[in-house]
Amino acid sequence: MDPYLRLTDVTKSFPGVQALTGVNVSAYAGEALALMGANGAGKSTLMNILGGVTMADSGDIRIDGKVAHFRDPKEAARHGIAFIHQEMALLPTMTVAENMFITRFPSRGGLIDRASIEVASSKVLQQLGCAIPTRTKVRDLSPGECQIVEIGRALLSKARIIIFDEPTSSLTAREKDQLFRVIESLKKEGKVIIYITHFLDEIFQICDQAVILRNGEVVGGGRLKDLTRSEIVTLMIGAEGTSVTSISRGKVSSDPVLRVSGLARSGVLDDINFTLHSGEILALWGLLGSGRTELARALVGLDPIDSGHIEIKTNGKLHSVSQRQTKQWIGMVTENRREEGLLLPCSVRENLSLANLNALISRVWPFLDRKKETRIGVELVERLNIKIHDSEQAVKTLSGGNQQKVVLGRWIQRSPRIFIMDEPTRGLDVGAKAEIRKIVNELAAGGMAVLLISSEIEDLLELADRYLVLSRGRIVAEKPAGSTRNELIASAADDSLI
Repeated sequence: MDPYLRLTDVTKSFPGVQALTGVNVSAYAGEALALMGANGAGKSTLMNILGGVTMADSGDIRIDGKVAHFRDPKEAARHGIAFIHQEMALLPTMTVAENMFITRFPSRGGLIDRASIEVASSKVLQQLGCAIPTRTKVRDLSPGECQIVEIGRALLSKARIIIFDEPTSSLTAREKDQLFRVIESLKKEGKVIIYITHFLDEIFQICDQAVILRNGEVVGGGRLKDLTRSEIVTLMIGAEGTSVTSISRGKVSSDPVLRVSGLARSGVLDDINFTLHSGEILALWGLLGSGRTELARALVGLDPIDSGHIEIKTNGKLHSVSQRQTKQWIGMVTENRREEGLLLPCSVRENLSLANLNALISRVWPFLDRKKETRIGVELVERLNIKIHDSEQAVKTLSGGNQQKVVLGRWIQRSPRIFIMDEPTRGLDVGAKAEIRKIVNELAAGGMAVLLISSEIEDLLELADRYLVLSRGRIVAEKPAGSTRNELIASAADDSLI
């Protein structure tokens, strides 16, 4: 069988970066192709070329045996290509139906045929197992529901080639299972699925073939039935990248640096009590909607509380502090690094210094000491192994793993007593995850207290000294280091949240 899609010798460079070199990829009708690689391997660049977002410097794209050239996404769409991006592109003030037809509104009598778009949108949402009313404004949807709308928009376009870029990153377990059923049905209809993810279990569940990129080149691939997980990981990050290990921290100190008592917010948090110690990594574990992120946001004053006390160690003793004051001692790595953690158009240097501006003001003039700022930035880039070609490089051009290191570096420069890390490895490849875990472990070894939130249980099993299990905004259990995966899952099990 001839491939329905073939990319031949695709090459692309940006100033100072060779993004792709002679990439060859083939995909077949009725199959799902896993496109895999570490952050910065060239996956997004390759798919941006296929989706008409950017143009290749050289190489050919053939669809059903015919050469195709795309100058923009509309032209790619006319060739039957739909691209579901990881960073969702929806208009929040418009309805679900309007977003799903945003580029192709049907008309009747010179006006938008709203009845037909609502009927068609409702039908595709039912296909996706979703009951969102089509007149709901997108701003009122959850991240998972927004992802479903994006997928529905692609299905309505009648595309023959559908690119999924990290489609499950915001979905619940139920939504993910439904998505996989939809993908299987699309394969039966003869669609070409290109699936990008960092979750190995997903590609073995739904994909037929894999192509692995590293440093802009194809380094391996084939039928998934002929590949093992360890082979894919080694191809993704290289043999030298598989040995990233964390340092030993020894016994946790008994010195408390944070104590939370009776923290509550109606309908969100209920009587939260815990203590965090110097050098400890305390994991918050729970299913989606358990209150983990809400607790973290309350501790740094991003969300209000109705009652409770927060004590932080200052001058050798625990002292009660207000929510407004906690930011003096707590650094927070937020769940969404691109929207809440970074100024994307600004440089790596500027993003690294954002939390420490007062310390960088010149003693002579009331302005930033640029030399000092640059020197500290260079030191952090080297310490954290942030891969850049220049500290003036815009942070939006970095891979996800390197962007996350910039967020961590900002707070490391500030040296807070307490780190709150909300999903620090989300969306990262296995190599970047290992590096982030190593950094977290080193921070705790240096005496910092870390409150760690992660949906990836491997993070917690490797790092945590203790677990607090949350359900419906309450701490329902405390588990010691050495707890097993099954014990943690069982402790958080609640059918109403799954």
